[in-house]
Amino acid sequence: MLDILLVTFPFFALVLCGYVAARLRMLPLEAISGLNSFVLYFALPCMLFRFGAGTPVGQLLDAAASGVYLLCALIVVAAVVWASLNPRIRWNDAAFGALVGAFPNTGFMGVPLLVALLGARAAGPAILTITIDLVITTSLCIGLSRLDSADEHGAAEATRKALKGMALNPMAWAIVLGGLASALQLQPVKPLMQTLGMLADAAAPVALFTIGAVMARSQYVAALQEHDPMPWRDYLPVVLVKLVVHPLLVLGVGSAAIAMGLPLDRFTLKVMVLVAALPSASNASVLAERFGADTGRIARIILLTTALAFLTFSAAVDLLR
Repeated sequence: MLDILLVTFPFFALVLCGYVAARLRMLPLEAISGLNSFVLYFALPCMLFRFGAGTPVGQLLDAAASGVYLLCALIVVAAVVWASLNPRIRWNDAAFGALVGAFPNTGFMGVPLLVALLGARAAGPAILTITIDLVITTSLCIGLSRLDSADEHGAAEATRKALKGMALNPMAWAIVLGGLASALQLQPVKPLMQTLGMLADAAAPVALFTIGAVMARSQYVAALQEHDPMPWRDYLPVVLVKLVVHPLLVLGVGSAAIAMGLPLDRFTLKVMVLVAALPSASNASVLAERFGADTGRIARIILLTTALAFLTFSAAVDLLR
């Protein structure tokens, strides 16, 4: 266990550094958007392209792995929405609670962390899960969030906008281009590849620092909006779903799929279980704010899952060795 903590500690320490820097205003809140843009539009796409281009295309198009991971994501979304709906939490808040319950922080944290733990081979299954969460899980939850709207076309319109947003997401294009480069055995010319490499090398540290800063900003914004104390039952069950139920569900469904004879590699299943054990995606707070959901609830879930994942994720790695 100690050897695992030695690998995971720097990743979570960088998140803490970003959180402290934003909380103490060493990093102005206005600057966080710039950091986020650098990671989202430059560094992270280069990292995903590099890993995608170096991964056999079969791993990026693994139907059995996609089916297992998607089924588990849909179960988590349905369960969290069903358990959350009450007179205080309606469709908008329940849907974004389901999003942070099912969408791990794979892009900003998971890919570099899993590669550090398991080697470059872990990048393929992790990138596959990012694609599913970006295109399907996020679009579904945004569509569900609009069911409160009196306009009968609210959910359809929101889903259309979500799909348009995913189509313009640079991470999605980086994955597609990386997959094409892998399939066609293409490689950019050396000066361009060196530029991509420099940006890719910056992705992990800046992304982890940005996660902490985004959490601090979300907490600050939520504090301005809150009036009454939030009951623990509004957010703690989602934290448990994200860190415990989700990875156990992926492990159970994946093991059943292997027992039924589906061509699911055990290493791929291991990576997907660890992806599911990651904390909630920090950028979900930005989406929640944009669509008018309870940012205080979402910020609490993201903050708690990130803090607790230092132990729960490391324990999951240890158990799966």
